[in-house]
Amino acid sequence: MPVLVASDLDRTLIYSSAALALTMPDARAPRLLCVEVHESRPLSYMTETAARLLTDLGDVAAFVPTTTRTRKQFQRINLPGPPPAFAICANGGHLLVDGVTDRDWHARVLGRLADECAPLAEVREHLTRTADPVWLRKQRVAEDLFAYLVVDRELLPEDWVKELAAWAENRGWTVSLQGRKVYAVPQPLTKSAAVREVARRTGADLVLAAGDSLLDADLLQAADRGWRPGHGELADTGWLAPQISALPERGVLAGERILREFLAEARR
Repeated sequence: MPVLVASDLDRTLIYSSAALALTMPDARAPRLLCVEVHESRPLSYMTETAARLLTDLGDVAAFVPTTTRTRKQFQRINLPGPPPAFAICANGGHLLVDGVTDRDWHARVLGRLADECAPLAEVREHLTRTADPVWLRKQRVAEDLFAYLVVDRELLPEDWVKELAAWAENRGWTVSLQGRKVYAVPQPLTKSAAVREVARRTGADLVLAAGDSLLDADLLQAADRGWRPGHGELADTGWLAPQISALPERGVLAGERILREFLAEARR
């Protein structure tokens, strides 16, 4: 395919019930399709219209899910259409080819992390020492690549996040606050690097992208055209780039709009 579409998933194309942001009367709400079940519970949704658009997109472009989720978390998602030939997990740490990790790519990523940023153990120790049990709910390590905290947003001090971001930046790490999660991710661990590798392998001459968080900024900057929804870290900070369109839609309807934009651009 000459067109490659690399899109973030959570709060970009798929949405939890808490993130749907449906403001219209119930009788006018769009029909939803559940695309993720966890522990026998429905977890993530897209509109039925978005599902049709994503299926149509597969006919004109190579669709590459591009997520910070671990491989296990990603594999819970059941998107409409055929399984993608490529998928990017762990913020670029794992490149899946037909569902299987490309070991050479992963080894290259590990080499960059060892050379360019502080080790994960140092960051974990700092998080453990500075996080307050009053607002900390869980502490997790993802794929032995990065760490994140699950927090109570109402109790989380904004200054703590800013101080963590400054501390992490000096050690080659990035901090991102997404919903109830605070991510600490090595700066060399990027979605854009993995997308460039997929573009090289597929021969794509046009790369389209979408995302809502700070961890998607590099992905959007590397794309020929990109879109961000009206919610999320990027919208909250007013982040833009010349080739990026800021959409007004928020919640699950933003996901539908993004897919319309992907499809229109891919068909040009």
